[in-house]
Amino acid sequence: MTTLKKILCAVDFSGGSPLVAEYAAILAAATKAEVLCVYVAPSLAEYVGFNVPQAALDTFVGDVVASAGTTMDEFVAANFPGVSVKGIVLAGYPAEEILAAATEHNVDMIVMGTHGRTGIDRIIFGSVAENVVKSALCPVLTVKPREAG
Repeated sequence: MTTLKKILCAVDFSGGSPLVAEYAAILAAATKAEVLCVYVAPSLAEYVGFNVPQAALDTFVGDVVASAGTTMDEFVAANFPGVSVKGIVLAGYPAEEILAAATEHNVDMIVMGTHGRTGIDRIIFGSVAENVVKSALCPVLTVKPREAG
């Protein structure tokens, strides 16, 4: 029988993130699993060729990661009551970092949101959730954000 011991909950701190966390917390409480809550700060490596000094990009990403660490602490405290949870902030390309964290931490399931991009946005930006679902070595639960109102 399959057991859930560790769940990776990928969030982006958008309005849909609490719903994603709720699903991860429900699963964790039901199975007594621990949660690894992950936020990935975007990589700015693609801007190096635009005469932006690498040092400036590194400083900016470092500031974003530091700020996201505080946000992660607050998010975890507010959204995972009574659940064993650890929050981490990574930097890079979200799908790659989520998949790497899932492997590194030997998770049994990934819970993440979808933004429902369509049309040109999807062609240009792709879908982080789609890339994770296609490449993950464990099951992935995707949570579509609820419509406002």
